[in-house]
Amino acid sequence: MKKSKTFWGYLEAFISVFLNIILFLLKYWVGIKTASIAIIADAWHSLSDSFSSIILYFGFKISSKPADKEHPFGHGRAEIISTLIIGTILFIIGFNIFLEAFTKFRQHHAANYSVTAIIVIVISIISKELIALFSFWAAKKTDSPLLTSDGWHHQSDALSSLLILGGIFLKKYFWWIDSIMGMGMAILLFYVAFRIMRKSISPLIGEAPKAQMISQIENIVRETTSFDVIPHHFHCHNYGNHKEITFHIVLPAEMKLKDAQKIVEKIEKLVREELKIEPTIHIDAYSTTH
Repeated sequence: MKKSKTFWGYLEAFISVFLNIILFLLKYWVGIKTASIAIIADAWHSLSDSFSSIILYFGFKISSKPADKEHPFGHGRAEIISTLIIGTILFIIGFNIFLEAFTKFRQHHAANYSVTAIIVIVISIISKELIALFSFWAAKKTDSPLLTSDGWHHQSDALSSLLILGGIFLKKYFWWIDSIMGMGMAILLFYVAFRIMRKSISPLIGEAPKAQMISQIENIVRETTSFDVIPHHFHCHNYGNHKEITFHIVLPAEMKLKDAQKIVEKIEKLVREELKIEPTIHIDAYSTTH
């Protein structure tokens, strides 16, 4: 039986929450034991993944609700809003990590790494990379921006742990390596937060249709009418699970309303069937008598 988009979202969220709580406890314990601000920051980064996954769960739960009187186009944008929340969480955590790491640098703070720290960090890198790959696979399968953003969150955690692993072996040469790694993690979080939020804000503001879609609609219009009709003034409306497109066509003013309506209905039917998007067409009239 084919699994639904909601199923993959719930499964990813469940695995992520369980895994990240375990990693948080391990890394926080090691961070305290070794007095490492970078490992403690990485522990909170892992726990933030759990917060994000909880938001992911509720985002899928709300977005999968059917349309109702107050929301005639469904609740799909809840997924986009949830993605924005994840980006905001990442930015706030990154800012706090940067401030704490900078303070430790000014205080000449040095960590005392151990073999246990190395083992825990390696476990974190492998497990986080695996869950990130699963998130990206599920996102591609379901076309979900929320799963993609959660995948980036997991991968940023794997990369930050990799950065810390390298720093552990450089600590004997540079006393300040732990603080610098903490600031490096913060900058990484800023970048991931920006990338996630940019992709979410764009559909909320409203995006122009892709050139390929415009070309397909132009071909449909050309095949539908026996005279030259050029569609124009395209606008997309993204409601998550429901998408619409509006555009204008110009028809002769002398044409009977019944004939014009037949043309519009035929174009809308073909667009709906071939592009899987709900069309609305506005008619502009021009006179052929002068």
